[in-house]
Amino acid sequence: MTRASIVRRSIDVQELTREATSETCGAISIFLGTVRSTNDGKEVSGIDYSAYEEMAEREMLTILGEASAKFGIVNGIIEHRIGTLAIGDASIGVVVSHPHRGNAMDALRYIVDETKARATVWKLEHYADGSREWVGAGSHPS
Repeated sequence: MTRASIVRRSIDVQELTREATSETCGAISIFLGTVRSTNDGKEVSGIDYSAYEEMAEREMLTILGEASAKFGIVNGIIEHRIGTLAIGDASIGVVVSHPHRGNAMDALRYIVDETKARATVWKLEHYADGSREWVGAGSHPS
């Protein structure tokens, strides 16, 4: 089972874990990306995430398919949150299950890295000094 979703609500890692659980799997690997308080030496006060939702979900499903082919994951789920997030809020949750831990962990890293590189999700950082900057968004449509 694979699922990729852009969401506007808090990411519930316990629900994602329940969804990915399989009695055939001995490993569940979880990644939760959160908004941190500093970036490149600047104090961050929050982040606005936006996305080309349909394209982002399609690309994340492609990435899950690649992870399944490369690492043999049984279940893979990605949720990426959009909207205004505060420090400590989860922006992305990824959960994979596999019979063995090594493949689960390798697949998790692959999925997170490829999602960050390829999904059409952008972030606008807000800084404590009142300035804002698109981060990692060379192709942002604005």
